[in-house]
Amino acid sequence: MAHGKKLVIVESPTKMRSIQGYLGDGYEVLSSVGHIRDLADKKDIPADKKQAYGKYSIDIDNGFDPYYVVNDRKTKTVAELKRALKDADEVLLATDEDREGEAIAWHLLEVLKPKVPVRRMVFHEITKDAIVAAAGNTRELDLDLVDAQETRRVLDRLYGWDVSPVLWRKIGSGREGQTLSAGRVQSAATRMVVDRERERMAFVSASYWDVEARATKEAASFTTRLARIDGAPLARGTDFDDRGELTKAVVVLDEEAARELAAAIESTGRASVASIEAKPGTRSPKAPFTTSTMQQEAGRKLSMSAKHAMSVAQRLYEKGYITYMRTDSTALSAQAVQAARAQAVALYGDRAVPANPRSYRNKSKNAQEAHEAIRPSGEHFRTPSSVASALDRDEARLYDLIWKRTIASQMSDAKYETTTVTLDADAGGRTASFTASGTVYTFKGFLEAYEEGRDERRGDADKDSDQSLPALAVGDVLALRDVEPKGHATSPKPRYTEASLVKALEEKGIGRPSTFASIIDVILTRGYVTKRGQALVPSWLAFSVVRLLEQHFADLVDYDFTAALEDDLDAIARGEQQRVAWLNDFYFGSEEHVGLRRIVDNLGDIDARELNATRIGDVATLRFGKYGPYLDVPNPDGTSRIVNVPDDLAPDELTPARAQELIDAPVAGDRVLGENPANGKLVVVKDGRFGPYVQEVDPVDPDAADQSTGVVDEAPKKTTRKKADAAPKPRTASLFKTMTVDTIDLDQALQVLSLPRVVGVDPESGVEITAQNGRYGPYLKKGTDSRTLQSEQQLLTLTLEEALAIYAQPKYGARGASSALKEFEADPTSGKPIKLKDGRFGPYVTDGETNATIPRGESVDEVTFERAVQLLADKRAKGPAPKRTARRTTTTRKPAAKKK
Repeated sequence: MAHGKKLVIVESPTKMRSIQGYLGDGYEVLSSVGHIRDLADKKDIPADKKQAYGKYSIDIDNGFDPYYVVNDRKTKTVAELKRALKDADEVLLATDEDREGEAIAWHLLEVLKPKVPVRRMVFHEITKDAIVAAAGNTRELDLDLVDAQETRRVLDRLYGWDVSPVLWRKIGSGREGQTLSAGRVQSAATRMVVDRERERMAFVSASYWDVEARATKEAASFTTRLARIDGAPLARGTDFDDRGELTKAVVVLDEEAARELAAAIESTGRASVASIEAKPGTRSPKAPFTTSTMQQEAGRKLSMSAKHAMSVAQRLYEKGYITYMRTDSTALSAQAVQAARAQAVALYGDRAVPANPRSYRNKSKNAQEAHEAIRPSGEHFRTPSSVASALDRDEARLYDLIWKRTIASQMSDAKYETTTVTLDADAGGRTASFTASGTVYTFKGFLEAYEEGRDERRGDADKDSDQSLPALAVGDVLALRDVEPKGHATSPKPRYTEASLVKALEEKGIGRPSTFASIIDVILTRGYVTKRGQALVPSWLAFSVVRLLEQHFADLVDYDFTAALEDDLDAIARGEQQRVAWLNDFYFGSEEHVGLRRIVDNLGDIDARELNATRIGDVATLRFGKYGPYLDVPNPDGTSRIVNVPDDLAPDELTPARAQELIDAPVAGDRVLGENPANGKLVVVKDGRFGPYVQEVDPVDPDAADQSTGVVDEAPKKTTRKKADAAPKPRTASLFKTMTVDTIDLDQALQVLSLPRVVGVDPESGVEITAQNGRYGPYLKKGTDSRTLQSEQQLLTLTLEEALAIYAQPKYGARGASSALKEFEADPTSGKPIKLKDGRFGPYVTDGETNATIPRGESVDEVTFERAVQLLADKRAKGPAPKRTARRTTTTRKPAAKKK
């Protein structure tokens, strides 16, 4: 590189090419691929520093000094940056303009130690004008922002590493593949989901009835509902509280009364118009997207998870189609306002925009960062149709959403008129008043471009509000037809969706919008929450975790306390608070605050069994074990028995009545299928904790079996048999996925029990080939060489010739370069070609060193070089997958640092 060039360092390799092209030969643009260093693992701390930095890699007694090390996977990156630095006369740190980006820039400065001038280059969109302007308008590194981010990093390490081990000791591990953890924001988010489920569990439904009818004038008809009887209002769902009690004086109709009223009204068959009320109204457009509102709308309209929406937005930003996607700001630049107004006029006419441009104020109490709202990039917005061919499906859908929201934000108000009509009918001497409403838009305004979605609402307040009403006048007589009594029941608050949880987190001031996607991903991965459609359903494991935190770490899951931490971090970012003083107060405590250290040191006795117990009325106790939830049911003799709880049964659905049904239900399985003619043993089908299976058992005494049902009585009995005298385990085998407990017969059971099956002998090697059913499905085995089978049925039918043909094919993981679905250029980090392959667990990209799975929902055809580079970079940032080890109920583990 010729002397005189400027070295520009960005975070993402995807940005490198575009920015290099915009800046030209006077610059060299390289990527740090995210963070280059993080808090050290204990093994990486020098011996002379281990005592000071302890388990946290933080010297808590000396200003909470963190001990950072360059990640092993970033040594090549750092070496490349140092090489380029030798010939540079200036360094421009061009990481993202937020706290994390500022911290990455500071880490680069600390590691590279440049002897040439260093400046901070910031931009909010990757367009030529923005990049050139940013290169010519640099600033100094903002150390207050760095302090705020470093405080957050230290805080999260202290919180997670002090609290998570308590969960491990008192609750144990989650299911396989899950590890319990606590975190400053994830624990509060988990509590929110659990609290909503608790509300649903405590909810008492109320029932009420009303009457609906079709009112007809000439050829026009509309739906109307009974609202009053003799002037007294009828109960609606909103008139009941969550305990099923009335909150106001209203008439509650039961079924019998509603049917009598309907019959009386039907017999008359007409009603007169008692009043007509018309009210004009206006609706204003919503502000342009912030990170939070974009995640919410992508969830509502595009069914994207928060994590996926942020990933797609990242690609749009790096390709230069939108402005920076991590922002709390609702403001638009003057050029963006002009572009939006001009495009609205061009598409919808002169009336589409108001006389003066619109401006918006942030509602988030912790709004920060000097960014614009998320909008299409450039001075002139590209329409969705003009960019569709350059984007993949999800990118095009999200760009369309951002474009519409931006255009609509500068458009005119929508105007409408809502008409409410009251009809009086005779109901056997009583006056039955029906009402109907209809809304007509007289000017659609911004609705021509876009209307914000909304989360599910309780009740039916909006029912039929958009119907059309015919021209009516007071005194008109209308026919009433299809008069029907309608029964209703109040419903609990809906569960959170990702969109509504993001909204609630922002409203409470918990976490930063840029972290919401990762927070939700963590609580899903930990098994605290599962998804049922779009709804987030907490697991019983989450109940145990939240109960422990509420009882022993109350402040740490208190919503106001958690939000206050965000306020304090913002104050540090503004230079109004000092990092070390704040951490001292948080960790060691003060007169006003009990520090985390004191809480952990004074936990006292924690009854782990009680923590993991939820009473289900007087019927049983719900507990969460290693293999899932189960009911602990007391027996009259003082013992207890276990009853499995279906995995798909949500906590609010496990009522005492439902628990009793599970207890009283006959055991699925334990059905005698017949006798194995080969050995005289009985073959029984059972439904166990790990799924249905068949088992051979010794013939039992006639008194031990119900001859009419074929159900074997195998109540557990305690034995004191010595180990040397233990009987061999009975032969068992799992049912195929195509088999069920209710339909399997003896022949099928004997076939399953015959596995593994010897298919034959390889004539070349003389090694037996067997067909086996394993943890990951059916497969063939020849010595140490295994091959996957396509179906379980092949286990029973595959011939030796077919097996030899399978072994004649190249092994899945050992195919040559020609097996790649796509081949790309060299990865910027490893310098090795990237290939897109189809693996055992789905398509993935690899550079020979790192493998990254293609996320579900992404088409192989849509994977570009830039996307492949980003997937590999994201995988490297997560670090290597942990080795699987045997788990114990009680264990002492050293927490691992959270990787960024």
